[in-house]
Amino acid sequence: MRLLSLKLFLLFIYLLFPSITSADQKLDIKNLKIHKEPKKVNDIMFKNSEDITISLDNFKGKLVVINFWATWCAPCREEMPSLDILQSNKNFQDLIVLPINVGKENKEKARRFFNDLQIKNLKLYYDDSVKLANTFSLIGLPTTIFIDKDGDEFARIIGSVDFGDQNFIKWLSNYN
Repeated sequence: MRLLSLKLFLLFIYLLFPSITSADQKLDIKNLKIHKEPKKVNDIMFKNSEDITISLDNFKGKLVVINFWATWCAPCREEMPSLDILQSNKNFQDLIVLPINVGKENKEKARRFFNDLQIKNLKLYYDDSVKLANTFSLIGLPTTIFIDKDGDEFARIIGSVDFGDQNFIKWLSNYN
């Protein structure tokens, strides 16, 4: 009887620990997809507000959050302030947030969008050709791609999210 109780106890512990680990990884963000293996990302180029071509390779060694958005996208408008706050979060030493406009809109319209939302910590970037949208197989906006310090995509969020959510911050800090 004691042996049976011990076996049941050990089985319970065995079953409990994997569920704790996976619950910690999955979070409570329905639209977060964490890749089992990081995906290689190559030849990613976009422009800054001065029309200078920027390479994603410039940010190797940093945790990169690429957020694809457009001014006409209501969920983009909703999440952009929390993305702005994420960029200034002191818990992240090597974090860079790259909000890339894929709406084929003029730069003045994008600047007004940032001004209206009082965005202070983010710079404007553009993908006028929509090449990146195809490269990353975007199926909607906003879409956020997470790039590790080796330059590989390790996760993505399709749709809006609160980047200030403490569970999200805790999860992201594991990659810092």
